[in-house]
Amino acid sequence: EKEWSFVVAIKTKVKRLAAGNEYIYTDEMRRAERLKEQNEIDMTVCGNVNKYPKAEVIHNFSKDISVSGAKIQSPVFLPVNTLLKLHIYLENLRQIITVKGKVKWLKTVFDNELYDAGVEFVNPSDEMTEKLANYISLQKNLHMLYSV
Repeated sequence: EKEWSFVVAIKTKVKRLAAGNEYIYTDEMRRAERLKEQNEIDMTVCGNVNKYPKAEVIHNFSKDISVSGAKIQSPVFLPVNTLLKLHIYLENLRQIITVKGKVKWLKTVFDNELYDAGVEFVNPSDEMTEKLANYISLQKNLHMLYSV
């Protein structure tokens, strides 16, 4: 039986979740267990970027997600360090997580018309982090249960 742990670069502390898993916050570790799952995301750029002015909502989707960030696929070129406000729709829970993020990297997927962006969550609340950690743990456990 496999257990999942989550390591996030936010704060230094350990929490035990309702599901019995632990996730560790530390300022020095920058990796987190990722869930490869597509979720809808409504994104607002915090400032003017290309043709997308501040406050315009851009519809995208995530390719994977963790408690520390997400890989987002978008038709928008987002320069590194662009600040975003994200509304992430966790479809299997029918819940929305709202968090600010910062673009850490960008890669062209298709001929300057489609991009993958690595977005790191900025100052997520403990409640949001715990909700997302529980969701990732639940999805991984369900995947293992149904793949046997």
